Amino acid sequence: MELLLGVARLGSLGRAARELGISQPAASSRIRSMERQLGVALVDRSPRGSRLTEAGALVTDWARRVVEAAEAFDAGAQALRGRRDSRLRVAASMTIAEYLLPGWLIALHGQRPGTAVSLLAGNSAAVAQRLLSGEADLGFVEGLSVPDGLDGVVIGHDRLVVVAAKEHPWARRRRPVAARELAEASLILREKGSGTRQVLDAALGEYGGLAVPLLELASTTAVKAAAVSGAGPSVLSELAVREELASRRLVEVPVEGVRLSRDLRAVWPTGPRPTGPARDLLGLTRPAPGKG
Repeated sequence: MELLLGVARLGSLGRAARELGISQPAASSRIRSMERQLGVALVDRSPRGSRLTEAGALVTDWARRVVEAAEAFDAGAQALRGRRDSRLRVAASMTIAEYLLPGWLIALHGQRPGTAVSLLAGNSAAVAQRLLSGEADLGFVEGLSVPDGLDGVVIGHDRLVVVAAKEHPWARRRRPVAARELAEASLILREKGSGTRQVLDAALGEYGGLAVPLLELASTTAVKAAAVSGAGPSVLSELAVREELASRRLVEVPVEGVRLSRDLRAVWPTGPRPTGPARDLLGLTRPAPGKG
């Protein structure tokens, strides 16, 4: 249809072909194909140029409306993509938000400097709620499974470690802490709904579950501070305590009889995979083939 409009405007099939960046034989082929489909001749060709037939002039009027509508549709779609690509709302559980996302977001800014990113940090249950309510475009959680109503993909793995201040008796003991002993201990823990609590509850379920916590705190930083102060032992992500273990402000306590590991997942509302900036961020979280 654009070719036919070009012939009407320029009076030459060859000039219309050049305007569209195609060869004249290709242009002739397209016009013939359109004539076969419609069952009427559209263009009269002569040494002096090309002109529309009576039917061609009528079809050109219709084609103009279709092309204009298509251009308006394309402009609207581009505007929607631009609005989508101008922002990205991310919700992430605390460990991922504090220790992994900053690096990913710096890399994303290099790819999409015009995209404004907002980050909502909370426990895994809060992340799921924000995605389902439409407050976030992409989420990251730690836990045993994908929350209901969401799709997801594993982007990494994490290990939970039992830690205590170096003055705590557990830091000086020679034998590992047994799973039942861990279940019965008064620990400094994250709140219910966090990925850490979900893994602990599942791992220690056969031993009666966790005892009443010594302290129940809503952030990893607060849990670490309480453990460093000597208030009691805690269970935290290995990612979160690397610095404290290296400086000996906390000591890892060996544990036997229980597996404390979890998957890290990117999640989104059930349906199509993320697009735009969310898709790009998802790509940055996953190692390239052969790199882990």
